[in-house]
Amino acid sequence: MAKEDNKAATSEEQTQQPGFSIEKIYVKDASLEIPNAPQIFTDRSQPQVGIELSNFAQQLEASVFEVAIKVTVTSKIEDKTVFLVEVTQAGIFQIRNVPEENLEMIVGITCPNILFPYARETVSDLVVRAGFQPVLLNPINFEALFAQQKQQQAEAASKH
Repeated sequence: MAKEDNKAATSEEQTQQPGFSIEKIYVKDASLEIPNAPQIFTDRSQPQVGIELSNFAQQLEASVFEVAIKVTVTSKIEDKTVFLVEVTQAGIFQIRNVPEENLEMIVGITCPNILFPYARETVSDLVVRAGFQPVLLNPINFEALFAQQKQQQAEAASKH
């Protein structure tokens, strides 16, 4: 009898322990545009590449979150678009028994760090399939981005 009570107590302690798991990682959206094809393939000028990144999250259930990062890569020669690639890489994460003050950091830093290599691979694959040299995205410091977003939110709140 004492062993059964001990098992129940251990089981209850485990359910109260903080937990993090990846339920699913998937490409939520991907698009590729080459508006000036086929003429753009004969232009030998060096294109300028611009990269934009954003991330967002939503709570799906009590301890389940969808987190997504959107990467937009635009390549231009002067005013002509060579290609435009947009990828939204998403994941479903289960985050249990984490204090509220830490939850935002997990969703804003940890989850995007997990998703980014998948987004980088998808962008590179789309660009290569389009007939261009691969675009290799540099690592992103999501911790610095998170801190910057927090600072901007604090400044906006202080102005109101």
